[in-house]
Amino acid sequence: MRSNNNSGCLTAFISSFSRIMLLMVWIARPVMMDATFSSFIIPCLGFMFLPFTTLMYVFLMQGVGAIQGLDWLWLLLAVVLDIASIGAAGVSNRNRIPAGYPGSYPQDPQQ
Repeated sequence: MRSNNNSGCLTAFISSFSRIMLLMVWIARPVMMDATFSSFIIPCLGFMFLPFTTLMYVFLMQGVGAIQGLDWLWLLLAVVLDIASIGAAGVSNRNRIPAGYPGSYPQDPQQ
């Protein structure tokens, strides 16, 4: 099996798009982030683990100040996107698991 490692900077940008957008909102509109979160730790944890969900929550909390009606659908969609991006990263790095561990590829292609 041949491996293609010519992914370049575009892959890194696409994979970190949600974090870049969350950081840009945080820099451009700090009042929006302060109105949404009361502490500094929750947006930092959201930046690390659930960036799509954190970004969607910031946008949904503006105006009304609460999550209502179809807002829950958008928030659920953001959670699904975060879980999908974490799962895709795990699947794409599956060949880095040493042979013999659960989930690793076999060493011999005939197996």
